[in-house]
Amino acid sequence: MIEVIIYLSSGLFLGWSLGANDAANIFGTAVGSRMLKFSTAALIMTVFVILGSVVSGAGASNTLGALGQVGTLPAAFVVAFAAAVAVSWMTKLSLPVSTSHSIVGGIIGWNLYSGFATDLSVLREIVGAWIFSPVLSAFFAVILYFIFKKWLNNAKIHLLQLDFYTRWGLLIVGAFGAYSLGANNIANVMGVFTGIMNIPDYNLGIFTFSGAQQLFLLGGIAISVGVVTYSKKVMLTVGSNIMDISPVGAFIVVLASSTTLFIFASASLKNFLIMLGLPSLPLVPVSSSQAVVGAVLGLGLAKGGRNINFKLLGKIGAGWVLTPITAAVISFFLLFFMQNVFIRSVV
Repeated sequence: MIEVIIYLSSGLFLGWSLGANDAANIFGTAVGSRMLKFSTAALIMTVFVILGSVVSGAGASNTLGALGQVGTLPAAFVVAFAAAVAVSWMTKLSLPVSTSHSIVGGIIGWNLYSGFATDLSVLREIVGAWIFSPVLSAFFAVILYFIFKKWLNNAKIHLLQLDFYTRWGLLIVGAFGAYSLGANNIANVMGVFTGIMNIPDYNLGIFTFSGAQQLFLLGGIAISVGVVTYSKKVMLTVGSNIMDISPVGAFIVVLASSTTLFIFASASLKNFLIMLGLPSLPLVPVSSSQAVVGAVLGLGLAKGGRNINFKLLGKIGAGWVLTPITAAVISFFLLFFMQNVFIRSVV
């Protein structure tokens, strides 16, 4: 039992890293624009990211498992630990990078070490989602900007009323974003463990708490701890340093990025679109950081491209590319040590 807890600790470390880096971006613009206090944002994140993880966390984990099915607990420990180290390093640099990138890099590192082929079709699907998600988020931000601009020009709303509505709007869409992030990104935290650990279901009478949901609960708690303890610095990087954002602009960014996360996390939405014969997006863990940065960039472009810190955007983009490579290299070498120094099977 103690050995299992030790192996799970790397997943919890990765969850903490996600909370410190990715999850905070849901409220980054709201905190950066000073519409919400950090403590209020952290509390809402804590509640709704756990709910999203437990209730809707299973969808995206299937795609991640298809990339490479890590076969043993020691290997899962190394993959999650390598991903967490990569994210923590980027967090130390105050860059909003992605646990989605890092866990994929960690899994590819395991594939390379074990000799298993990486499913390139799945990898293309995941990378395609990474590329498309900030574009989609930017598109939503542009559309929302012009909708709200027209509405505000026509409506006669006192500034104090607008401030009140905006604060409540940020709270509501932030809760929606936290739920979507938990549903989408919990696969990054605990996905490598769900196919290995045989945890019995727990019957609560009203509903059954599956073994995977129990793991997702632990991961959701770890994410929340990361939000509370270490996320403020990255919040301010996204919320105020890329460009100056008004309170209404903060609402647009949060709503656009949250919608993007939800689209890539909702199995119900995917099934509904398929039922109607419409195209649907894959259920893939995507980056909340990319979604937020895309929304901020879309908002800036809608305003004419003024005051955008393109130098910082280039630095963030470099972090997105470097993260999976770093995680893959760390994973490969740590797997060697786990198998040859600690004498634990990783294949």
